[in-house]
Amino acid sequence: MRNIVPRIATIQDISGFGRCSLTVIMPILSCMGAQVCPVITAILSTHTGGFKNMTFTDLTHEMEAYINHWKSLELEFDYIYTGFLGNEKQIDIVIDFCESFKRTGKECIVVDPVMGDNGKLYKTYNKIMQEKMKHLVAKADMITPNLTEAMFLLDRTYESRAFDDEEIKEILSQLADMGPKYVVITGMTDAEGIKVNVAYDKIRNIFWKVPYKEVLAHYPGTGDAFTSVLIGALINGYNLPMAIQKAAEFISLAIKTTYGYGVDAKEGIMFEKVIPSLFKNEVDGEYSII
Repeated sequence: MRNIVPRIATIQDISGFGRCSLTVIMPILSCMGAQVCPVITAILSTHTGGFKNMTFTDLTHEMEAYINHWKSLELEFDYIYTGFLGNEKQIDIVIDFCESFKRTGKECIVVDPVMGDNGKLYKTYNKIMQEKMKHLVAKADMITPNLTEAMFLLDRTYESRAFDDEEIKEILSQLADMGPKYVVITGMTDAEGIKVNVAYDKIRNIFWKVPYKEVLAHYPGTGDAFTSVLIGALINGYNLPMAIQKAAEFISLAIKTTYGYGVDAKEGIMFEKVIPSLFKNEVDGEYSII
């Protein structure tokens, strides 16, 4: 990598309370040895998951000048990581960002296409944004959708069911055909009823299943934490399936810890309590090629 400390540009919103987006992403990636450079898309007093009377400041009108200053400085990034985007204009701005800062071809663009969950688009999303997200995905080197988002990207009907290996490979291949070299889908169930995260390396034409133990509790910000640990692990030399394992183990431990303390789920996962687990070099469990 060009930078002494790996440098990551991450384009996200920030919520003052409720662990998600930048308040999760920045500390995790910093702990894993990266310099995190945020482009802030919006400022929220809390996240949108259950709090009332939150404040929301849209920074779309500030983003281009902010990014143009970075262009004038000729900054270089090892990773560009995008997450939740609030409107159509922001997607266009991020596409331009990726084109402008993909200067040597060595930069890795990671797109977490945050659009929905449990078979439904988020209320802030519309069909135009859904279509534009496909254009951003085409610029990515890696994407990390959940099953809902994968289905929306492919214009397929979401089904909450088990998928056999051939179906999993078909879905991963179709997403890779949109542009990314690497595809990671979280939260699938295989034919044996096992919860798995799945991945495809298009360059090497290898598919993986990475099983994990599901914890039946829901907290905001887990997707942000998962992709952050995944990127951090890749920076530290893990291969893709091992990086997925590390991310899944971190999320599972954080959820179990948070649930054990009995805190309000709206506060998000207590990742601070389990940060030391990021410094373990080994990962538990096994993954398989499919």
